[in-house]
Amino acid sequence: MAGIDLPYYGPAANCWYSAQNIFIHFLLLSNSFRDSPRTMHPALNIAIKAARRAGQIINRAALDLEHLQITVKSQSDYVTEVDKAAEAAIITVLRDAYPGYSILAEESGLLAVEPGKDVGYQWIIDPLDGTTNFIHGFPQYAISIALAKNGQVQQGVIFDPNRNELFTASRGGGAFLNDRRIRVSRCLRLQDALLGTGFPFRQFDNVDGYLHILRELMQQTRGIRRPGAASLDLAYVACGRLDGFWEFGLQPWDMAAGALLISEAGGLIADIDGDANYLSTGTVIAATPKLFPPLLRVVQSGMAAK
Repeated sequence: MAGIDLPYYGPAANCWYSAQNIFIHFLLLSNSFRDSPRTMHPALNIAIKAARRAGQIINRAALDLEHLQITVKSQSDYVTEVDKAAEAAIITVLRDAYPGYSILAEESGLLAVEPGKDVGYQWIIDPLDGTTNFIHGFPQYAISIALAKNGQVQQGVIFDPNRNELFTASRGGGAFLNDRRIRVSRCLRLQDALLGTGFPFRQFDNVDGYLHILRELMQQTRGIRRPGAASLDLAYVACGRLDGFWEFGLQPWDMAAGALLISEAGGLIADIDGDANYLSTGTVIAATPKLFPPLLRVVQSGMAAK
C-alpha cells in the first residue's frame, strides 16, 4: 500500500514463513490421506448391506413394541417376529450375492448348499443380538454377521441400529468404527480396567464359579458392566470403550464378528484354556494384550474353585 512502510524482519522471518507453509501443506496432505475412501472386500460390502437392511426392519419395529409377537425358546431366551424378519432379509441379501456359501444363523440353524457346490465359506449370523433388551426398549442390541472360510473368520460386521454405529473388520485389514480405524485401549493393569461380562441366563451349572470371578474382579478393577449384547461388548473392547470382557455359554453367532474385530484392533481373545476354540466352547475372554494374562488367570482360578 502506497505511503506505508512494511517492517522487514530479515531472512529468518522468510525461513519461518517457508517452514509454516510446509507444515500447512503437510497437514492438508495428511487430511487427504485420512479422508481417502477405504477399499473394502466385496463380501464385507455385501454383509454391510445385509446388516443395514436388517437394521431398517428392527428400527421400524422398535417404534411399536407393544404389538410384538414373542415366543419363548427356552428359559430367558426369546425370539420375536422381528428376529425372524431381520434374519430372512439378511439371508436373502447374502444368498443373492453368494449362493455357494453355507449359512449358520441363530433362528434358521445350518443352511447348507447343494452337495458338491460348497466352497468352504460360511456366513455366521445373529439377526438381533440382545432380543430381551429389544423387547423391553432397552437400546443395546445389534446385528452381527461374519464370514468364515474353513472355520476361520475372514470378515465381520456388527451394526448398532440405535446409534448408527457400524463396526467392520477384514482379516489383515484392520478394524473400523464407521470410517475410523479403531484400536483396543492402552490399559495395562486390572486396577485401571473397565470390564464387560454377561450373566448366566440359560444354564446355571457355572454360577458358583462365575460369582467367584465376579467377586474377585469387582475388587480388582474400576468397574464391571453387563449391557446384555455380547456382540456389542466385543465391539466395545475393540474400540477401547471396554478394556476386557468374559462370558460363558455363548454361541458362534454371538462371537464370530466381534472376535475378528478384537484381533484386528490389536487385542487378544481366547477360551478359558487360552486357546482359540471359543467358537466351539462358548467361553470367551478378551482384553488388551497387557490385561489379557491377569484376566485369564482370574477366570481360570474362579472356574477351578467352583
